[in-house]
Amino acid sequence: MKKFFKYLGVALIVLLIAIQFFHPKKNITEGPQQNFIGNAYPVSDDVKSIMAKACNDCHSNNTRYPWYAKIQPVHWFLNKHIIEGKEEINFDEFANKSLRYQFHKMDEVIKQVKEGEMPLNSYTWIHKDAKLTDEEKNKLINWAESIQDTLKAHYPMDSLVRPKK
Repeated sequence: MKKFFKYLGVALIVLLIAIQFFHPKKNITEGPQQNFIGNAYPVSDDVKSIMAKACNDCHSNNTRYPWYAKIQPVHWFLNKHIIEGKEEINFDEFANKSLRYQFHKMDEVIKQVKEGEMPLNSYTWIHKDAKLTDEEKNKLINWAESIQDTLKAHYPMDSLVRPKK
């Protein structure tokens, strides 16, 4: 039985070394983002700053990778979160989406920031600066509401909200 665990231990070490050579493509895009939300709606410097520290790593086309992202399987774990975050909302692709999508996503931003669901606790444990103050939460909420107000002022509600059946 001792031999089995010895071989198992060696196999695990070899596996951990081998996976260090396989990394997903990094979420980094050079240059300006054509469909960035700020190209369609005003984004104050305060809101940009809040987004940079608490949102953009998972909800944009540019992630700031920490040193431990060079270690597998950590990079795979981070990549999965980035992919899922961008599927939920990608601020660098926002202006390319339908009006209904934009209105709905701002509603989700408002709800998730109010309820403290975003940024994720698992993110703020490591990135202490990403934990939002009440003032920062209010700035994000007011910003998202202002986008909704802009949409409501320019488009009929039936183009912004799916009619109930």
